[in-house]
Amino acid sequence: MSVKIQIHVTHRRHTNGQKTIEVEGNSVGEALNNFVKLHPGMKNELFDKKQGLRHYIEIYLNNESAYPGELEKQVNPGDEIQIITFLAGG
Repeated sequence: MSVKIQIHVTHRRHTNGQKTIEVEGNSVGEALNNFVKLHPGMKNELFDKKQGLRHYIEIYLNNESAYPGELEKQVNPGDEIQIITFLAGG
């Protein structure tokens, strides 16, 4: 089923500036893996060595936090996944 992934501005360099990417998937994790297949540069941005989400990445599903268990959350056709990146600096 088709879902939309909203790309954080800091990651758009990996998507040729695209703000939204449509992918297939039955869960958030499956959709993100299909997204990474289309845009391999995003793999290291999203996932750690154990294939878990990096600590500074938060996933929202239809504008609501998907935490905990983000990758296992089921999605429906037309759902939107937002990739949120926490930035730090000073």
